Amino acid sequence: MNDIIVSAALPASLPHNEVQVVEAGEGNYVRQLRMGSHFALADEPLDVGGQDAGPNPYEYLLAALGSCTSITLRMYADLKKLPLTRVTVQLKHRKIHARDCAECAAQAAPNAKIDEIERHILLEGPLSDEQRQRLLEIANRCPVHQTLMSDIRITTALVAEF
Repeated sequence: MNDIIVSAALPASLPHNEVQVVEAGEGNYVRQLRMGSHFALADEPLDVGGQDAGPNPYEYLLAALGSCTSITLRMYADLKKLPLTRVTVQLKHRKIHARDCAECAAQAAPNAKIDEIERHILLEGPLSDEQRQRLLEIANRCPVHQTLMSDIRITTALVAEF
């Protein structure tokens, strides 16, 4: 598995904001991903029958949120000339009972579970408390965060070919 051969089924490149996923033919869940001109693998961990050949889908979701958060903070800090020297974002996803979420329980069915993402942000540099608070507000405005918090419409269609 160390010598990954990119499937001929994957295009050499895709436009930005498009992703194609193809079964790799290696193990139950290994997938090859084409994202623009970039290539990656996705898989499931060993304990659920995967080969752990790449991040699982939720790890990619967390990576999208974390990288968007970090990039958004860097753009803002550079624009405002803030003394931000480094941003580190760590995230965790889990399913929790809706009843354990005070603001969620009223809307959820009994015994329903919801997705919870914990996002921890480390801001390095000689920033004031006011600057740190503003950066926290900006983190919540990153486009991926806004997408995840919005109503999302996913349309699905079967196609004969790509």
